[in-house]
Amino acid sequence: MTDALEEYRLLIADVYELAGISRRTSEDIAREAGQTAARWHVLSVLSDGPRTVPGAARRLGLTPQSVQRVVTDLLDAGQAEALSNPDHARSPLIALTGDGRATLERLFARSDNARQRLLERAGVSAGELHQARETLRTLLDSLRTPG
Repeated sequence: MTDALEEYRLLIADVYELAGISRRTSEDIAREAGQTAARWHVLSVLSDGPRTVPGAARRLGLTPQSVQRVVTDLLDAGQAEALSNPDHARSPLIALTGDGRATLERLFARSDNARQRLLERAGVSAGELHQARETLRTLLDSLRTPG
C-alpha cells in the first residue's frame, strides 16, 4: 500500500471524527438556543440565497426527504418562506425570513465564541485551515468527477 493511500485513509477517519465531535458540540449550542442542529444546518445553507429542497439537500449531503422535514418545521416556525420558482413550478425556492436570519445570527454568535476558544487552544492558524480546506476541496472535486 502506498504512503499516500494510507494517509488518505487516516485523513478520512480524522474527518469523520472531527465531524462527529463538531456535530455534537453544534447540537449542544443549538439546543441552548432552542433549536436543533438540523435546523441550524438548513438555515445556514439558505443563508446565501433561496434554494430548492433538493438543492439544499445536495449541499448538505442529505436526502431531500430529510431536508423537507426540516424545511417544513422552519416554514411552520416562520423562519423560512416558500417562493415561486420560475424554473420549476412544483419545487419552490426556500428563503430565510428575518426571523430565520436573526436565529442564524444568534447561533453563529454562540458558535463563534466556542470555535474561537477551540482554535486558540489548538494553536491552528487561518493559513493552516485554508490549506487543509484546499486539500479537502481538491479531493471532493476529484470524487465528484467520474473516472
